[in-house]
Amino acid sequence: MKVLLLSFYYQPDLSAGSFRTTALVKALLETLPEGGSVEVITTQPNRYSSFALEAPLLEQHPRVTIRRIALSEHKSGMVDQSRAFFGYLKSVLKITRNEKYDVVYATSSRLMTASLGALVAKRAGCPLYLDVRDIFVDTIKDVLPSKVTWLLKPLFSLVERLTIQAATRVNVVSAGFLPYFQSRYPRGQFVVFTNGIDDEFIDVQPLEEQPSKAGELTVLYAGNMGEGQGLHTIVPQIAHRFKGRLNFRCIGDGGRRQQLQNAIDTSGCSNVEIAPPIRRDALIAAYQEADVLFLHLNDYDAFRKVLPSKLFEYGALGKPIWAGVAGYAAEFIREHIPNAAVFSPCNAEEAVMAFASLSMVTRPRHEFIERFARTKIMQGLAQDIVLLAGSASK
Repeated sequence: MKVLLLSFYYQPDLSAGSFRTTALVKALLETLPEGGSVEVITTQPNRYSSFALEAPLLEQHPRVTIRRIALSEHKSGMVDQSRAFFGYLKSVLKITRNEKYDVVYATSSRLMTASLGALVAKRAGCPLYLDVRDIFVDTIKDVLPSKVTWLLKPLFSLVERLTIQAATRVNVVSAGFLPYFQSRYPRGQFVVFTNGIDDEFIDVQPLEEQPSKAGELTVLYAGNMGEGQGLHTIVPQIAHRFKGRLNFRCIGDGGRRQQLQNAIDTSGCSNVEIAPPIRRDALIAAYQEADVLFLHLNDYDAFRKVLPSKLFEYGALGKPIWAGVAGYAAEFIREHIPNAAVFSPCNAEEAVMAFASLSMVTRPRHEFIERFARTKIMQGLAQDIVLLAGSASK
């Protein structure tokens, strides 16, 4: 049995897609029948232009082959990203020409890798298993100018329909996505395997309760700094309100990083630091040093359906969580993560009130970790992929 896995991001790149796909490959190797193999076609690390990493273009192991496509330099703009994707597309089509697979798995946040998977699966005459990490058509109406959306949405709606209808099975990482897809594609087979907690975070989970130190506290945000996170709309406002009480540290990069810096400078905040992306071991150390972990999504309708992968990392560390989210993410936090305060996105007044409800203490979250360990979730996803491939070959 041969599985083709398409993912724009893969280790050692820094992104939710990279961490998810790397864990899935490990699970597949444990699940595949004797003689089964995995071929991964991905890219050279490129998630952040400010954080360069090197990885071999070809890795060959006894049961897995990893091919990385070198891309031209790009940043967070749509034109740059489109140019990079088409370089990936051309290479994937060339590599897979005349190859036989038992199943094609494609994971995608911006739809195009999913549509590429549909094309490759059709050409190979095998099932397509899609892993959908975002609803691109739903998101662009919020994050792009209306004139651009008017031109692009019909096109991407068509691409989405053709892609989803081509899939034998579709996994969504957030149960909040199900109403959208099930109402549009009632004949589709949809399942939910969420993101999860990687072993690196489970290994450093707190084992006992520990209060925060006295004095000024550190609030940490780590991740992308784009329009979707909207940090520029909230961090300067709440940082100004907590001068002398809280210091904010924002680690990462993205299309709105400079806008965030400009907003901080304009507000005169001296208690906000912006730092570039760092490796995971250093990131874990930063989490452990922080007193509060901060999360925010912009106030767009599309983001009411998502479940940020960052929540799983944050939840495992036992720190108080301060989250500006709405919809499904807010429901998930309230149900599964104790000592977490939720406020409406972009609402500084609510943020201040929500912070007051937090206990400044680090506590174990054993039940949360047991339920959402990445290894367990990926084992279930791997078994589903292998089952699909096996049933199709009979």
